[in-house]
Amino acid sequence: MQNLLDLLGSFFIGGILLLMIMDFNLYTMSTSISSDKELVIHQNAKTLAEILSNDLRKIGYNYNGVSFISVDSHSVKYYADLQPPGSSGHGQIDIVEYKVIAENQNKLNLIRIINSKDTLRGPNLGISKFKFSYFDRFGNPTTMLNNIKYIRAEFWILPTIKFNNVFITPKDSTFTYWELTISPRNL
Repeated sequence: MQNLLDLLGSFFIGGILLLMIMDFNLYTMSTSISSDKELVIHQNAKTLAEILSNDLRKIGYNYNGVSFISVDSHSVKYYADLQPPGSSGHGQIDIVEYKVIAENQNKLNLIRIINSKDTLRGPNLGISKFKFSYFDRFGNPTTMLNNIKYIRAEFWILPTIKFNNVFITPKDSTFTYWELTISPRNL
């Protein structure tokens, strides 16, 4: 009888240890996935900010006149010379347009169009909201094309990683907000 109780006690303690090890393994895996997801969100936001910063700083470069063609909260169209000095095509004025297109309710895609024929559609970076704002030299909001001196791009990035066909989001719905205000030298 004593051996039977010892055997049952050993199974009970072994089962508890096994459950604790499995729980620790699940916790470690979910923490790792969550960390990776946050890293990808930040990398996506940084990539988008670098692309926008590079192009928006060139608004009006090598162009005389009003640099903006049209502006609103989801698009901007302007004149600029995008080619660096010394490269072929430098000195040729391009018409550059950025616009946000809704692919579905929670997924937006930022599209860059050059000279109305060259559409460059980037990968899904997880953009859930995107907004352009325009300001005059005093920092007041404006949409008058010849008064714009600052342009602000705001965007919210959500996770794009799936695990078992479900987007991985922690309970607090992690996202990254990025804001970038640029004063192109040529305005």
